Amino acid sequence: MSNKFLRATLVAAVLGAAPALAADISGAGATFPYPIYAKWADAYKTQTGNGLNYQSIGSGGGIKQIIANTVTFGASDKPLKVEELEKNGLVQWPQVMGGIVPIINIEGVGNEQLVLDGPALAKIFLGEIKTWNDPAIASLNPTLKLSDTPIAVVHRSDGSGTTFNFTDYLAKVSADWKSKVGSDSAVEWPVGLAAKGNEGVANTVANTKGSIGYVEYAYAKQNKIPFADLVNKEGAKVSPTVESFQAAAANADWENAPGYYQILTNQPGAKSWPITAATFILVHKQPKDPAAVGEALKFFNWAFKNGAKDAEALDYIPMPDNVIGMIRTTWATEIKGVDGKLVFKGD
Repeated sequence: MSNKFLRATLVAAVLGAAPALAADISGAGATFPYPIYAKWADAYKTQTGNGLNYQSIGSGGGIKQIIANTVTFGASDKPLKVEELEKNGLVQWPQVMGGIVPIINIEGVGNEQLVLDGPALAKIFLGEIKTWNDPAIASLNPTLKLSDTPIAVVHRSDGSGTTFNFTDYLAKVSADWKSKVGSDSAVEWPVGLAAKGNEGVANTVANTKGSIGYVEYAYAKQNKIPFADLVNKEGAKVSPTVESFQAAAANADWENAPGYYQILTNQPGAKSWPITAATFILVHKQPKDPAAVGEALKFFNWAFKNGAKDAEALDYIPMPDNVIGMIRTTWATEIKGVDGKLVFKGD
């Protein structure tokens, strides 16, 4: 495990375990955006003195905690549909976008040397492709020398928006996956080792020969874990880059998406990365503690104004300006205290 990975994991543990100070903003949920939320939190603390107490516990945990009112905001890479938002009195918006990549640990195979397509990836996670020299993989990699090393599948153990988007992609490219497993934040995996969080999957793959897993791109890049390129919907081989994430994200129609519900997997376009995703924030429409939610909105508004360069440095995609304007309008019209007063009073 790299020193950088160790530091990131320790920081996550400290942030999750430390008691919140009076001015701290409490949140919990997705591990997908943790690297950028931690980066923003450091800069925001320096500028304002206010901290972020964010528990990187997975999207499922974040949804449960915001519904239970134990945190000021929840974070999830699995967007909630309008009926779920209304049922629980929640407001949802996208904060940032990024990509999910297949990470590998194959002796003699370096970064981006392996190419996979959707059907082969689905068969690997179904347990139907069992060795790395299987004909379905060899045909995609005619110049790569692959051995009969058994494939060790690694997947999430916790309720995960990363899993939701990964399995959503597999369901779109494989009828067998759709009928046998389906897509959700937690599924009945046919095979594999389970690990908690993007951190856990990255760590397990890094320490397991012959393995394959899936994580948010920043975890692979920062920790120098090799990842595979993919064949996208147009049949083009693409690499995970800011440009390929942007190409997929450009298909999002946020203006006509009730509750900002958008899934960005398997988007058209020759340059589109096929497993692109947005990550979302959830707060109560009528919060019990309007002041705390107001502080959270100040943080996220600060991130929209000042955090784009940090996001891009970590290979996330900032939300477009027009979408940020829509989100601020949502804040200014839908989030109110029990006294009817607006929580967000402008940008």
